[in-house]
Amino acid sequence: MKYKEWHVAPPCPQAQDELVKAGVPTLLAGLLAGRGVSGAQEAQRLLTPTREPLNDPALLCDMDKAAARIREAMEREELVAVYGDYDVDGITSTCLLTECLTSLGLHIVPYIPGRLDEGYGLNREAVSTLASKGVTLIITVDCGITAVDEVAFAGQLGVDVVVTDHHACKETLPPAVAVVDPHRPDCPYPFKGLAGVGVALKLAMAVAGPDRAEWVFDRFCDLAAVGTIADVMPMEGENRAIVSRGLQYLNPPRRLGLESLIRQAGLGDKPVTTVSVGYTLAPRVNASGRLGQAEVAAELLLTRNPDRAEELAQQLCELNRERQDIEADIFAQCTERLDRSPQKGAIVLADEHWHQGVVGIVASRLTERYGCPAFMICLDQGMGKGSCRSWGGVNLFRLLTACAPLLESFGGHALAAGFTVREENIPALGDALRAVLQEEYQGEELPSVLEIDAVADPAALTVSQVESLDRLEPCGTGNPRPVMMLSGAQVQSMSQVGRGRHLKMKLESRGNTLDAIYFSADGAELGLSPGCRVDVAFYPQINEFRDNRTVQLQVVDLRLAPSRAQLERSIYEKFRRDEPLTVQEARFLLPERSEFVALWRWLEHQAMDRVVVEDTLPRIARSVARRGGGQRDVPARTLLCLEVFQERGLIHMRERSDRVQITLCRLEHKVNLEESTLMRRLHSILGDL
Repeated sequence: MKYKEWHVAPPCPQAQDELVKAGVPTLLAGLLAGRGVSGAQEAQRLLTPTREPLNDPALLCDMDKAAARIREAMEREELVAVYGDYDVDGITSTCLLTECLTSLGLHIVPYIPGRLDEGYGLNREAVSTLASKGVTLIITVDCGITAVDEVAFAGQLGVDVVVTDHHACKETLPPAVAVVDPHRPDCPYPFKGLAGVGVALKLAMAVAGPDRAEWVFDRFCDLAAVGTIADVMPMEGENRAIVSRGLQYLNPPRRLGLESLIRQAGLGDKPVTTVSVGYTLAPRVNASGRLGQAEVAAELLLTRNPDRAEELAQQLCELNRERQDIEADIFAQCTERLDRSPQKGAIVLADEHWHQGVVGIVASRLTERYGCPAFMICLDQGMGKGSCRSWGGVNLFRLLTACAPLLESFGGHALAAGFTVREENIPALGDALRAVLQEEYQGEELPSVLEIDAVADPAALTVSQVESLDRLEPCGTGNPRPVMMLSGAQVQSMSQVGRGRHLKMKLESRGNTLDAIYFSADGAELGLSPGCRVDVAFYPQINEFRDNRTVQLQVVDLRLAPSRAQLERSIYEKFRRDEPLTVQEARFLLPERSEFVALWRWLEHQAMDRVVVEDTLPRIARSVARRGGGQRDVPARTLLCLEVFQERGLIHMRERSDRVQITLCRLEHKVNLEESTLMRRLHSILGDL
């Protein structure tokens, strides 16, 4: 299991019925009801995200100063650099602002630092290079909020800086002409969840002015959608409007580069959703930055040459395959180390041979495997550059702040961050991180909870019903993809696919056969085998293969399920420990008179040949069921019948290992089994007494 706990939302049949009456499909209605949506009006608002209102860009602190300085550069015909980051958010931000400001008449130089030789954010060498080319204004996108020294250095060279970012702020802001970041403590902007590309979009709208702001939004919301999804921003507030409108312009794509990438990635005519952007397009764009070639992705998004677009898209796919191979190798090294020397509380690993652009993804996989935050550090000549990923809601920015004396620099989000540390300080950093976590969580395991929307009726998982869930788009934090659950599904077959990295299964539940895929999972490691039963938490989705559309379960988490006999025995043990039973459990345990009769006749028949009857409980239950003419084979209830017989003096029973030894007692009088204390307890729970 990936998650320590599964929380299943209780069903709300009344709210579901109301939504169905309002025209919402049954599966979608049940899911919305489980999320607390009770009325048609609330459902309509959630299911029409394009109507979500957009906030005025002017509400962002310093936006007026930023727009004024850029208009001034336009009037003076200055050379302006748009300085971005090498991830998807940064690349889309750079391309958005470059294309938009160019169309408004500015002379723009896009600049994305090399991940491997320059690292994240503004750096002095890049500032010097840009200044030597005649740049007099640098606009940062998706970076710059912690670049206090670098912005001051730019000022010394006569270069103004406008910072736009969405990362957490430190106490001191850069001495820039304007610092636009919704996370500024003094910023009144009502929505704090914008991606870096969302802030860049707001800046472009502000520069264009109120009359052309809608034109800017309409033209560049596709880039904003890709960056927002890739950076895992909350799908709440105006992000829903940005992403939903952007997805419209990706179906079909109107930008040459994205059209080529969609085709090269194998999406073909499939609809582009938050899932396909997040898991198919974004990794390919990201691969270029991770491997130090962000300019490939930037050129792809900006090109207007069809042949060049095809060439660049193919190159991104090749880079992504290379990234996957590097990632798999580093992950294998890490798991081997951790199997030899386990780390509790936080994983801190360092190596001089690791690829700096890939360790962040490996950190994500390690958090899922070991259930704690992971800090991966690439060493180079005594200095380490690290990437970290959160687990269990740990705020990484706050955690790194607490360990700041051991770090050279750091920045990022609550869930993902980067840092630099001297090699000699790494052991102390690991101790400090674990000490902070120990103090915060008092030695308890980090909370790891999977929220499940509903227990699925397998018969309801039809293509049309699952397709109706697409109306929840765009999905993400705050409006997550629907997660459903099947209990006690049987694994009919299983195989490793995708070069052995993924697990494909065929499951059976209540007579329904369903296909399932579990990414980055190994059936043998999970203890699975054909015939075993599992509880499955999954995303319901549609799989298309050769024009055939079928329902597929994308497994989120999986656990071995107890057998029917184990479940029934657990109810019996609960009853014998005097723990409260539900009415349903009591009704299950209460034997019928015919079961007592069938069991007694079987015992008498067995005792004709021997005084003592000895056998396993399951075999006794099966034999009695066959002799009883259709009685259900329920070992736990058979055991309860024997307990009642013993209490009323009809038998003497001993349990020996997995076998039951029974001696019949010959009584001269009739016995009323209903007077047994066990039977009276069950009747009491059912309200019969």
